Amino acid sequence: MDLNFSSEELTFRDKVRAWLREHLPGELRDKVVRHASLSHDELLRWHRILADQGWIAPAWPADWGGTGWSIVQRYLFEEECGYAGAPPLIPFGLAMCAPVLLRFGTDAQRQRFLPRIYRGDDFWCQGYSEPGSGSDLASLRTAAVRRGDSYIVNGQKTWTTWAHMADWIFCLVRTDPAMERKQDGISFLLIDMRTPGITVQPLILMDGRHEVNQVFFDDVAVPVENLVHEEGKGWTVAKYLLGHERMNSARIGTSKRELEELKALAARELKDGRPLIDDPRFRDKLSRVEIELMALSITNLRVLDQLRDGRAPGADVSMLKIKGTEIQQMLTELMMHAIGPLAQPYKPIGDDDEFDRFAAGLAPRYCSYRKTTIYAGSNEIQRNIIAKHTLGL
Repeated sequence: MDLNFSSEELTFRDKVRAWLREHLPGELRDKVVRHASLSHDELLRWHRILADQGWIAPAWPADWGGTGWSIVQRYLFEEECGYAGAPPLIPFGLAMCAPVLLRFGTDAQRQRFLPRIYRGDDFWCQGYSEPGSGSDLASLRTAAVRRGDSYIVNGQKTWTTWAHMADWIFCLVRTDPAMERKQDGISFLLIDMRTPGITVQPLILMDGRHEVNQVFFDDVAVPVENLVHEEGKGWTVAKYLLGHERMNSARIGTSKRELEELKALAARELKDGRPLIDDPRFRDKLSRVEIELMALSITNLRVLDQLRDGRAPGADVSMLKIKGTEIQQMLTELMMHAIGPLAQPYKPIGDDDEFDRFAAGLAPRYCSYRKTTIYAGSNEIQRNIIAKHTLGL
């Protein structure tokens, strides 16, 4: 096992780092670092900067606009973007639907959707979770009945991120309710959000932001040509997609940047006249999260080494998801501890005071990050996956 980067990989990292310094708009980076909300237009602006560079979809085949980078280069690119404070790329089209189409889609589906996803012309959302069917996703009840050349969809999806802005949604639906095994009889459909019968209702979260929604389907007609893979075999597609989603959950570069921010904050925030970082109890917590982040980084390198050799990572992806999201939450908790009563979700007193604006973004971010251990399959479910597939329990 080789956990070191080659000289060529380090040269590539330096190239990406230099490009980001030159091309990442300062106003976008400032909003990311301050944990401020980014609008759809701001997210799309960064998407198109990367698309113009040819770097928006590194994992795609070269014929569809991929970079031809190795798995290690793709990891380095993602880590450098996170460390630099680049806006997140909305994954539903680029990193979730597109890999599914490349693996299971028809030629017509790939020709129709992939170029528009690449350019950012279509904005996607994910229709998986339902009331009562979150972690136990296979219990979903949204139904799709075949009538001629269409499926008629009825049901509800919930916690649907960016559905109020999306042009398309990819959905898991039940096409055969008579199957004994609940994972069978599920299909994967691509649905135009402008289709009559779709209603989107907002869900306002703890941080006060409108990011997620409920989506209702009432006799929504979906062309049969929008079925991905075989009817009743959608669970195979779902598992493939969730593997891609969990692989992107660790966000090591982002956590490294935020750890540095936390250290700087603790060095200047006073407690009893001394920097908070001199407090042994706080320093112990800070050291603990730094050690866990180092261990996560090494674990990720082990997974990369497997992928470099052409081996599938399997349940190891669940470990990355668990520890990555737990570290993200720990960092938000320590940020709140360090800033104290200034961590409040209101407009800062002085608009020109950057420190106040930074502090005001911490409480909403703390609230928002409670969800990280739930999405992409809750961490409890991930532990069950590890127990079953790695430990044989």
